Amino acid sequence: MAASRSESSVSLPVDERSGDCLIDEFIKYLEVERNSSVRTRENYAHALNRFQQSQGEASVDWFALTADTFRLYLFECMKADWARPTIRLHFAALRSFYKFLTYRKGLTVNPLVEVQLPKLEKKLPVVLSIKQVDELLSLPFKIKQPKQAPEWIAARDAAIMELFYSSGIRLQELASLDVEDFDFFNETVRVFGKGRKERVCPLGSTAVKAIQRYRQEAKVTEGALFISKLKKRISSRSIGSIVKKYLEHSDIAINVSPHKLRHSFATHLLNNGADLRGVQSLLGHASLSTTQIYTHVTTERMKKVYQGAHPRA
Repeated sequence: MAASRSESSVSLPVDERSGDCLIDEFIKYLEVERNSSVRTRENYAHALNRFQQSQGEASVDWFALTADTFRLYLFECMKADWARPTIRLHFAALRSFYKFLTYRKGLTVNPLVEVQLPKLEKKLPVVLSIKQVDELLSLPFKIKQPKQAPEWIAARDAAIMELFYSSGIRLQELASLDVEDFDFFNETVRVFGKGRKERVCPLGSTAVKAIQRYRQEAKVTEGALFISKLKKRISSRSIGSIVKKYLEHSDIAINVSPHKLRHSFATHLLNNGADLRGVQSLLGHASLSTTQIYTHVTTERMKKVYQGAHPRA
């Protein structure tokens, strides 16, 4: 049976319903008109519900709140030692919600315009070396798989990691792939990114062969490209566990997530002369400034090479 695409239209989960008709209408707007991902909708609903609960009232008059209300909430979040990315995610939900109230519900003054958020600390992405990538990607066929695992599990795991490194796609993008998105003849994969924006990513021959081997062994002919041992679409969480499993069997001393394979993909391309705009397109970044963080990684490496090699460094 074909597993359905995980990003198909779904209603807001029951445990995320707020009882606030404006929030529920906003989440439906994100789904129907903005084509936002399930994860985004759930994160935004959670953030709005959490703010609502912080006010200590059964309901919130969103139109009566002021900038000082949100400054106080920001202060409480920082006092509770929330991570800055978490704070910014919560306020991104609030800001998006208030834009919705402004354009759709007649709100005249948006209180969040006056609220300044703490800036994110710029951290360079952690990147694997080519040698480390080779070691990690070779492990599925080297380690002993669990007795209860299907015979094709090693081929599936190898295909997943090869595809990650070959294409640089996001975790949710990979989990959402269907068989029809993979083009064997043109060696490409069709990806639906953030906002359901479609792009086509080229694949290396090693990844193409790995996917073909897995499909043949697992007899995957339609529906979800990557499946669990129960023949259902594999979840993002399970993919993360797969990468972690092989990390534990390696000599790699850093914590490797699927996203670090994406970081490594981008950095290795730039290190070998790829154009920044091209890498931006492959990664599905809306802004070039997002991609430019990888140039900092390559610059830092060049500095180390220079300092270690130049006689007057």
